Amino acid sequence: MEGSSWKLFSLLSCLVAVDGFGQDFGQTQFICTSVPKDADLCAATMQNSGPAEDLRSTVIQLRETVLQQKETIVNQKETIRELTSKLSRCESQSLPVAAGPGAGSRRPGSKNTMGDVSRGTTETLAQLGQTLQTLKQRLENLEQYSRGNNSVQANSLKDLLQNKIDDMEKQVLSRVNTLEESKPGSRNDTEQRNRVESTLTSLHHRITDLEKGKDISPTEFQITFPLRTNYMYAKAKRSLPEMFSFTVCLWIKSNASPGVGTPFSYAVPGQANELVLIEWGNNPMEFLINDKVAKLPFLINDGKWHHLCITWTTRDGLWEAFQDGVKRGSGENLAPYHPIKPEGVLVLGQEQDTLGGGFDATQAYVGELANLNIWNRKLSNTEIYNLATCNSKALVGNVFSWTESNIEVFGGATKWTFEPCRSAN
Repeated sequence: MEGSSWKLFSLLSCLVAVDGFGQDFGQTQFICTSVPKDADLCAATMQNSGPAEDLRSTVIQLRETVLQQKETIVNQKETIRELTSKLSRCESQSLPVAAGPGAGSRRPGSKNTMGDVSRGTTETLAQLGQTLQTLKQRLENLEQYSRGNNSVQANSLKDLLQNKIDDMEKQVLSRVNTLEESKPGSRNDTEQRNRVESTLTSLHHRITDLEKGKDISPTEFQITFPLRTNYMYAKAKRSLPEMFSFTVCLWIKSNASPGVGTPFSYAVPGQANELVLIEWGNNPMEFLINDKVAKLPFLINDGKWHHLCITWTTRDGLWEAFQDGVKRGSGENLAPYHPIKPEGVLVLGQEQDTLGGGFDATQAYVGELANLNIWNRKLSNTEIYNLATCNSKALVGNVFSWTESNIEVFGGATKWTFEPCRSAN
């Protein structure tokens, strides 16, 4: 009798436990069920209870939902940690130690993919101020041109300039705010910021007052890269063909130090350094073909316009380098018998570590460049001299020609009117 009482108590306990889960089954009743002597009364009761079976299924589903939510929370925490880490890197990044690119590739530890190279506040603000002063000078030139011409293209000109200045204003003020937050007590930096904002305001008023102007010529333009970043660049809209010889010429102006960076790079599938012109760190300017290097005797970081030409033939890897129409150096065994491959990406202002990307801010070009032309043959000394002196007989590249429709700009790089020899003088 005592055993029967204990079993009855256990059975009632199971039913009470089932009913205690909080699910309303309506009217309830006691059920008497015959079970083996040594059976688990709770398990037997659960198996023979319809509502309890539904409850059990619901509990299992809730348990799975909780586990899924827990996994989602863990993933979100991991994402938050990753973003926090990246933000910390942004805020605490410092200028990498300068090192030569070696065959055009990056050295370990030299990457800076978080934007601008960390520089001193005063130096960066001075650079921004210089850029804005250049924009102001160009607008003054447009005003002078407007006074002496009767063209009626004011609306398109004002829209073009307004968009360019708006983009520059956002970039400058964002950068200045970041620098001020890092040095809140710097009085000199605040004064420089006020001057920058004053210049921007002046530019806005000047654009509003412009009534007439001139459009950018399809061929007489330059591209400006005011800051050393990993997102500011220009890109050719089409690839180069296979070439067994070539000549590449361009106008270039920079006073960046150390090194002007990478005026252009051409990457193909499987080879990021198919064709690269780079001056990196304190190294001399280098010309790379298929990762093979030739050191060039160019001296250009004086803030003046210079005309550069490089010729090359696959036979014996012969090359020649011209600055301002004068031959400055030559050599051989530069990637001999290697044809320049097609189906690549031509980028201005950045060195590619992958096809069309993998930019490193420390290798970015800072300055202005124009009239990049490429031929699939070796130009003569006379032809190169005509290009450097803006002779009327000067040729245009038959493989790649400098026209506005052939080039896209990204990340804040801008196009401005450019007249080669007039600007150089």
